[in-house]
Amino acid sequence: MIDKELAAVLDANRTALIDSVARLTDFQSRSRFVPSLTTPIALVKHCAAAERVWFQRTVAGLAAAECDGYAAGDDRGWLVDPEQTLADVIAEYEAAADRSRHIAQGPDPADRFVHYRRGEVTFHWIGLHMIEELARHAGRADILVEQILAAPQ
Repeated sequence: MIDKELAAVLDANRTALIDSVARLTDFQSRSRFVPSLTTPIALVKHCAAAERVWFQRTVAGLAAAECDGYAAGDDRGWLVDPEQTLADVIAEYEAAADRSRHIAQGPDPADRFVHYRRGEVTFHWIGLHMIEELARHAGRADILVEQILAAPQ
């Protein structure tokens, strides 16, 4: 089971990401200021894929096809279908995070898992990595949202 303090920090970062982007319209959420695929909506989409990669694939041992959405750590995880709304992507992320919480109830922090790129890691390391991943992307989202909301309408 994930340590209660780590779980609380992880959930706080999940909430920070969603709270930041939820203030945007669908149009605004697709604003791009950098050459990469980074937009507020894409940050949420990517974080859903990260939840699946680490908890569904790595910890639960599911094949990518058995996951509840895209579950690979490549650029495709940043792609948002044109018909998806920000609310759709937030709901997708929240579903992935809920499934992560459920999966996280089983392992011991010292349990070891093999990630397809990183190799062997402990469950404790996965929790710390996800905190770092979500904190980084929540911070990026904050900056992007500030830029979007400050832009002349």
